[in-house]
Amino acid sequence: MVELTSGSDASILPAADDVLARWVRADQLLSVRRSVRAVVPSSMAVGLATTAVALYSSADWMFPVAWLVLVVVSNAFRAFVCRSVRSSEGSLGGLDEPGIAGRLRLVTLSSFLSGCVWALLPLFCRSEAPSETLFFMTVVCGVCAGSVIYSAAYAPVPVVFFTPALGAVTVWLVGAGGFHHNALALMVFVYLVTLIHASVRGDRAFRASSRLKNEALFMASELRHTHARSTRAARELDFRANHDSLTGLFNREGFFEAASRLGGETGSHRDHAALMLDLDGFKAVNDAFGHKTGDQVLQDVGHWLQLQLVKHHAVVGRWGGDEFAVFYKPRGPQDAPEAVAQALIDSIGHATSHYGGQLGVSVGICTGHDCSVAEMLSFSDEALYEAKRLGRNRCHRFDDALHGRLLSRRDIERDLSDAIASRAICVWYQPILGEGGRRLHSLEALLRWQHPRHGWVAPSDVIFAAANTGLAERLLRHILSEVCVGLQQLAAAGAHFEDVPVAMNVSPREMSQLPVDAIVLETLERHGLPAHRLQIEITEEVALDASAAKTRLRALAEAGISIVIDDFGVGYSSLASLRGEHVRQVKIDRSFILNLASSPGSRLMVEAVIRLGQSLFIEVVAEGVESQEELDALNALGSPLLQGFYFMRPAPLAKVIAWAGQRASHTASAHT
Repeated sequence: MVELTSGSDASILPAADDVLARWVRADQLLSVRRSVRAVVPSSMAVGLATTAVALYSSADWMFPVAWLVLVVVSNAFRAFVCRSVRSSEGSLGGLDEPGIAGRLRLVTLSSFLSGCVWALLPLFCRSEAPSETLFFMTVVCGVCAGSVIYSAAYAPVPVVFFTPALGAVTVWLVGAGGFHHNALALMVFVYLVTLIHASVRGDRAFRASSRLKNEALFMASELRHTHARSTRAARELDFRANHDSLTGLFNREGFFEAASRLGGETGSHRDHAALMLDLDGFKAVNDAFGHKTGDQVLQDVGHWLQLQLVKHHAVVGRWGGDEFAVFYKPRGPQDAPEAVAQALIDSIGHATSHYGGQLGVSVGICTGHDCSVAEMLSFSDEALYEAKRLGRNRCHRFDDALHGRLLSRRDIERDLSDAIASRAICVWYQPILGEGGRRLHSLEALLRWQHPRHGWVAPSDVIFAAANTGLAERLLRHILSEVCVGLQQLAAAGAHFEDVPVAMNVSPREMSQLPVDAIVLETLERHGLPAHRLQIEITEEVALDASAAKTRLRALAEAGISIVIDDFGVGYSSLASLRGEHVRQVKIDRSFILNLASSPGSRLMVEAVIRLGQSLFIEVVAEGVESQEELDALNALGSPLLQGFYFMRPAPLAKVIAWAGQRASHTASAHT
């Protein structure tokens, strides 16, 4: 069958017409071939009979025999021309359009040569032998009629055959003279015209019939090809809908579907294992080699996972970013989840060693739980976070402790909105002191939430839950409003507190994803507070951010808000974070204060930061002071500002104000 393809709807009809015309000509050639198969034997028989009559009625035997030889040769040539034409649903042994046209011309030529041979037959006629002449004339007319009957599919073939023969008969009759011969010549001429007309009509009828047949074939072919194309398109769409475009692994939707099928009709997954994998060091590879290399890493890891897990009949998917998921049914000790996880850790590290040995993988495992695939993956994801917390290149199984933590986080996420609305989430404060711990310098606002079921929730868990539930901006606005109310209360508490600034923490996620500058400035204006009363605490990661976060920090600093770098010294580029003109304060990380008395390195680090702050006119806070020994060491180093449990734990603002008032009174009395 001829392949029909088209680039657009506009090209379908011309292509269809061309193909149908070719198929019609192919049918004409096939019909001519069949007619040759039928005509050649009868032509030979008629030729033998004619030769016999000619030999019987004439003493000259050479001419009849020569004529018979020409009949044989012409018929052989016709058979030869049609030798390799065969049908295959409208195709002709691989012949293209020029091939079909050329074969038809050859067939027409062979028919013409055969007609010329039969045109020699009037030479056998003699006026003195009317019976033989009648025989020869009848033979010519009969052969011509037969050519029309057998070759009606293609008019040129019979026309070029009988035109020379009947033309020769007409010429002979006119040459013989006499009324009867002339009348008979006229009748033969009319007969010739009639045969031409019949041939043309037969050709037209055959082509119409062939076109109808081939249109049906064409439509059937188009339907088959359209069905095949739609099937391929449906498969491709299904593949795209269920597979990751980068790695070719299942995406989330496809993974869930395939993993659910793996569980069988019961839907039980107690005997199955779910693994969640996350690449360690992938961000470093992306930063060092570029995103194109990062994509290649993901492709390599996806391919490697498929190779390693095919023997386990596992479902493998890309979960997003540099996370991958695996779901399978262990069938023996060699399929134990810990063994499979460790094999993946070893093999992926080896497979990606050409990226400088920076890549590893952490794996979370969940098995033995009679729950849905989604829940098992959620459990394994929790185990993955624990594995990453414990270090690189390790696996961790989901256990009861993690289950309790997961349930706690779910409850926190569920109840967070109500907690914000009811102001169950509040702000406590911890003082920052100057002059060796004798004078209140500022306060740090700290988020507090006592969950009715799980008790006090860590601020980082609240921030994480807000990000997961889309409540980050609402939580930020709530905390900021609470801080503004606290600033108003401080101003009302007396002259000792009216200029005390308050610092609040803003997470990297909030700084990068929320319009923090607009929110802060609008809230301060609404509460009628000057910008210098508020400080914003950020991490070194945010201070080094060259994107929108830096623009927001600059806007806040230009408005008069002090920017504080928290946990200074634990980042990768601590000194670089101080280059920004908007930084007004740094807080030395607790880890340096903890070992201050026993570690010369820590003392040198703290002293260097203090001196650097003095040279850059940046305030330095030593946070995490918990003992008199640490206080004495910091005072000896000249630390200007101090903060820690040794002075006061975080508390509601009223308690802090009372504590600060008592401390101020005690300090004043001590000086007197």
